[in-house]
Amino acid sequence: MAGSSKNEQRIGLLNGFAAYGMWGIVPLFWPLLKPAGAGEILAHRMAWSLVFVAVALLFVQRWGWAGELLRQPRRLALVAVAAAVITVNWGVYIWAVNSGHVVEASLGYFINPLVTIAMGVLLLKERLRPAQWAAVGTGFAAVLVLTVGYGQPPWISLCLAFSFATYGLVKKKVDLGGVESLTAETAIQFLPALGYLLWLGSRGEATFTTEGLGHSALLAATGVVTAIPLVCFGAAAIRVPLSTLGLLQYLAPVFQFVLGILYFGEDMPPERWAGFALVWVALALLTWDALRTARRTARALRAQLDRTGAGVPPVKGDAVAREPGVVASGAPAQAEAPAPAPAPAQSQSPAPGLTEASPQ
Repeated sequence: MAGSSKNEQRIGLLNGFAAYGMWGIVPLFWPLLKPAGAGEILAHRMAWSLVFVAVALLFVQRWGWAGELLRQPRRLALVAVAAAVITVNWGVYIWAVNSGHVVEASLGYFINPLVTIAMGVLLLKERLRPAQWAAVGTGFAAVLVLTVGYGQPPWISLCLAFSFATYGLVKKKVDLGGVESLTAETAIQFLPALGYLLWLGSRGEATFTTEGLGHSALLAATGVVTAIPLVCFGAAAIRVPLSTLGLLQYLAPVFQFVLGILYFGEDMPPERWAGFALVWVALALLTWDALRTARRTARALRAQLDRTGAGVPPVKGDAVAREPGVVASGAPAQAEAPAPAPAPAQSQSPAPGLTEASPQ
C-alpha cells in the first residue's frame, strides 16, 4: 500500500510539473499563430477547445453533469459569468504575449494569490493572519513601485490577476470538475466565437484558410494547448496535496518571466526589478505562512487521532475541528477540480497558489 501511495504521488507530481511546465512555455506558442490577430486566435481557442473536450467526454462517456447543470439556472448563470471572465483573461494574455509584454503578463500570475486574498477580505469578509496582511501590504507596495517603473499602473498584470481571481471565485461556487467546467464554458463561448470568425471571413480578414495548411493546423491546435495541461492538472490534483500544487503553480510565471527576459529580450530596468522583488517577498511570506499552518494542522490532527484512538473523546473547540481543508491522512485536502482551498484557523482566504488551474 505504501509503495502504491508513493507511486501515485510520483505520478501526480509528474502531471503537476507537466501542467505548469506547459503553461509556463505557452508564450512560445502564441507568436506562431501570426499573422492572425489576438481576437482571431482567441475565437479559435474557444471554438477548438470545445471540440477537443467534447470528444474527450464522448470517449469517457461522462455527460451526466450536463443535464444536472441545465436544470439549475443559477449555476448555469455562474458558468456564463466564468466564461465571460476567462474570455477576457485569455484575450488579454494572448494580446500581451504577441505585443511584447510577456514579463508583465507573468507578473499577473505572480500577484494573483495576493489579489485572491484581497478579494476574500473585501467580498467575503474573511480575516487574515498577520503574515497574510504583511504579504498583501508588500504586494500593494510592489504595484506602486512598478507603476513608477512603467510610468503607469501595470494594467496588463492587474487585468490578468483580477480576471483570474474572479474566475476562481466563480468556479468555486459552480463546483464542476476541470474538463466538465471547460466544456460548459466553451459551449457558452462557442457561438460568439464562431460568429466572430464568420464575420472576419466575410470581411476577408480571417487567416485560417489563407495562410496555408500549417497555419490552419496551428489554429486548430489551440484547443489541444488549452485542454491538455488542464487534464494533467486534474491528474495531479487528485494525487498530491494542494499545498504541493500551490508551490508548483509558481513554475508557470517563473518560466514566463525567464522567457520574457532571455528569449523575447524584454527590458527590465532597476525599478521593475525592485517591484518584482517585492512581489517575490510577498509570495515567500504567503508560502511560509501556508506551510507553517499546514504543519500545525497536521500536528493537531495527529493529537486528535491519538486521543480518539486511546478512547479519549475529542475536546470541544479542538484546533483540528477548526481546520478546514484537512482530511484523515493528515495532509491538506486534495481537490479533483482546481478550486481555491480555504486556509486554516482564523483566515478563510486561499493559501498562495491554491487557486484555479492556470488559464494561459
